[in-house]
Amino acid sequence: MAAKSRSMSIRPALAIVAGAALVAAAGYGYAAKTDEAFVVPLEESAAQAIADNGGGGVIARFTGANGSPTRHPLLSNGEDLPEQTRARVAQAVAGMPGVGGVVWSDGTARAETDAPTFEPLHCQEDVDDLLRSRSIRFEEASSALLPASRILLDEVAQALQPCLGAIISITGHTDKSGTEPGNLALSMERARAVREALVSRGIPRDGLRARGMGSSEPVEGLAPGDPANRRIEFAVIRTEPLRPTPVDTPGAR
Repeated sequence: MAAKSRSMSIRPALAIVAGAALVAAAGYGYAAKTDEAFVVPLEESAAQAIADNGGGGVIARFTGANGSPTRHPLLSNGEDLPEQTRARVAQAVAGMPGVGGVVWSDGTARAETDAPTFEPLHCQEDVDDLLRSRSIRFEEASSALLPASRILLDEVAQALQPCLGAIISITGHTDKSGTEPGNLALSMERARAVREALVSRGIPRDGLRARGMGSSEPVEGLAPGDPANRRIEFAVIRTEPLRPTPVDTPGAR
């Protein structure tokens, strides 16, 4: 009888747990449908705005890195477009109803909106000063940082602190030695290594954009094969506040 009594008392508890799981699953399914209903129309409208403004091939993604919906789209596949076209496409998407700030995936520009922009507090100048007499160096044909460069990156990260919230572009360059596909890959690996080093020093990853240029942009006045072309450059784009939306502010209507 005691065993039977215990069995009967366990069953309601199991039923409650199962019911809670069903409610959670139903809530998740509803949220997923809501997210899809929110994102899909914006993506369709953005695709039309992009096409109307000469941005064929450009994609506007309204989902964040973790797959959650966002009203601040990331534009990609526009690296080869003229700057005027990029600006026109970004402005068209940013001007859509319900859209917040827009940014290109390569970090080279933010879309203009009616919201005020805030220039970084001397960050670009401070970083340029640090790199004027020193450079970020790596082991030969590798993306492994040399010890002295790790110390320099400590200073770079400190100089960037006042500009947290800005888009910081990290661009890797090589000299002309080696094949260009190899140069491109190496310059990208080095830019990513610097990005990860900055993340480990407290710079938020979502504000960092890494890209590699290979040997296509030598330093002005230097021969393409000069080793001094092996460098990392930083560009602090600017700080632009994102406009809060109901998706960003839980409970807002």
